[in-house]
Formats: sequence, C-alpha cells, structure tokens
Amino acid sequence: MGKSESKTKAYTGEDTRSAREIFAELYEQYLPRVFRYISYRIGDVHLAEDLTSGVFEKALTGFSSYRSDKASFSTWLLSIARHTLIDHYRVSSKRQTIPLEETADMSSENTSPEEEAVRREERQRLRVCLAGLPQQEQDIISFKFGAELTNRQIAEMLSLTESNVGTILYRAIRRLRDCFRGWQNGQGS
Repeated sequence: MGKSESKTKAYTGEDTRSAREIFAELYEQYLPRVFRYISYRIGDVHLAEDLTSGVFEKALTGFSSYRSDKASFSTWLLSIARHTLIDHYRVSSKRQTIPLEETADMSSENTSPEEEAVRREERQRLRVCLAGLPQQEQDIISFKFGAELTNRQIAEMLSLTESNVGTILYRAIRRLRDCFRGWQNGQGS
C-alpha cells in the first residue's frame, strides 16, 4: 500500500494508528496558523491558546469524518476555528475586535522607548479601526493576515467567489487606511 493510500485510509478512519500519526503531523503543521488566526482575533495569548486547543480537540474528534474531497484540511480546520470563535463570542457576549499585539512582529532590540510607544499607540488605533468594520470584513482580514490564507481559500471557507473576497478585502483595507489617516490627521501628525 502506497503512502497516499494509507493517508486516504487514515482520513476515512480505517486505520486508527495511521490516523493518529497523520493527525499528529497535521497538528504540528497547522498549529501556528490556527493560533495566529485566533490570537489575531482575541488578543489574549492565554485565551488564544485555550481556544486553539479546543479547535484541535474538535478536529481530532471529527477527524474520522473529514473528507478531503469536500475541502482541504486547512479549510476544514480553519472553519472549526472560526466556529469556535463565534461560539466564544456568543458565550462571552463581547464585541469582536482584532487585536494585533500578540501577532504583530515585535520591534527590534534597537528600537527606542519612544518608537515603541508610537508603535503601541498605532496598533491600538488600528485595533479600534478594525473593530469598526462589519463582521465579514473582520473575518476576511483575519483569515488573510492572521491565518495567511489565499483569497481562494477564504472564498471556499466563506462560500464567496474569489473575486468577491478580493473586492471586500480591498474595500476593507481602504476603510482601515482612511480611518487610520483620519486619526493621524486629528493628532496633528
């Protein structure tokens, strides 16, 4: 039996040991992406870790029913992540925002305290601007920049056309830019 055949069997749940091995490999591969996506939306590292753990718990539980002919593994897994976030917000009744502190590259050691303060303030303002976007635009931006998905993958996940995703993304980024510029102009910068 070839390697691809054993993967197919594992996906269908015929070989439990192989399914576990394959899932372990997929876990290692997709953990950073799922964590980045969730932390992009949550902003609290500990909560993001807990939710990411829950995503992989759900994925492991449903792994035997995963069908690669229906969706790629990353699409399936990030759909679980998206629904986990929706459930979290439903339960916590908090307004969704897209915090960036944990996902943005932190400044280099050569950055002065003043530059770091300016960057922190810019991230805070960007977070406020992001929170003002409609939910669909927040989702698309989170998938694009948090989970680093392509427009095609986002389209598949949200049942949109690839062109529609590109248009929504363009408009959302333009709104963010306008919001951010308005804030900068109001600051006298």
